[in-house]
Amino acid sequence: MSVVVSGVSVLIPGADSAKALAAGPEPGAAPVEPAALVGRKGLRYKDRATQLGYCLTSAALADAGLLGEDGTVTSGDVGVVVSSNYGNLDTVARALDTLREHTVTATSPMDLPNASSNVIASSAAIRYGLRGPNLMVCNGATSGLDAVNWAATMITAGRADRVLVLGVEPDNEVVRRLLGGGHAVDGGAAVVLEDARAARARGARIRAVLGRYVRAAGVGAVLERLAASGVPEPAWWHLPDAAPGGVGAGLLPGVERTALPEGFGRASGALGLLQCATAVGMFDECGEGPVFAVCGTDADDASAGLVLLEPPAAEIR
Repeated sequence: MSVVVSGVSVLIPGADSAKALAAGPEPGAAPVEPAALVGRKGLRYKDRATQLGYCLTSAALADAGLLGEDGTVTSGDVGVVVSSNYGNLDTVARALDTLREHTVTATSPMDLPNASSNVIASSAAIRYGLRGPNLMVCNGATSGLDAVNWAATMITAGRADRVLVLGVEPDNEVVRRLLGGGHAVDGGAAVVLEDARAARARGARIRAVLGRYVRAAGVGAVLERLAASGVPEPAWWHLPDAAPGGVGAGLLPGVERTALPEGFGRASGALGLLQCATAVGMFDECGEGPVFAVCGTDADDASAGLVLLEPPAAEIR
């Protein structure tokens, strides 16, 4: 069974599409305003990560041709897997401060749903009618590509024909304290993964094809295993988050490297999805693959990698 990308969305300051992301986000752009994209209804009491997740979900489902006029999916069960490491830290920190200073009687009932680690995935599912499997991944640097792999596993196992995979990280005071004064990307990306046969059956446009996924200790080991998976030499590969200039210069000599500009902040759990969206943007502009997406440096618990292939020529429209 082949798993393909049939929809994509991007939302970070300076880039609102896969094409713009692949070309390079505009530096110094204003923060994303969710109400301008999905309206104010339903945003009150939702944390910023969930609001950004709404925008990415709506755009990706629309791009895949799955969103009906009523703003929900038109048919069938669509699963959702979300990757975010900083998603609701602000809510959790605020609740803990309230408990410590004023006891439980001072907590707000409106904060309770937002304190769940699964709040982004569950909120997107409720708002957009995603009735398939629902999963939140928040396991550090590899989280984004891990989420893509979990979604692909659901599809190959027959649990769903298609799954929305969303990676998002908010930027706020709590996140900046965690990052020692640095900042997060304040946005993310989403892709719709689909069984290739199901995508063709409904006439969906195939934007990329998923290849092998691996996890290993270190970037070098990941690249070595991806290169040994039988695919041709990659056209380019994505550097992991954080100090990309420090990644071994001897890895994949002669292969072009790419990374988000450091000034855009830590992408963390959104990085793997931003890498996938960048590849789609390049394929849309007739760029060639394969592309190796890589998350997690040698200093992290693990590294993960994923091969992305351009769609067959007969399916490019």
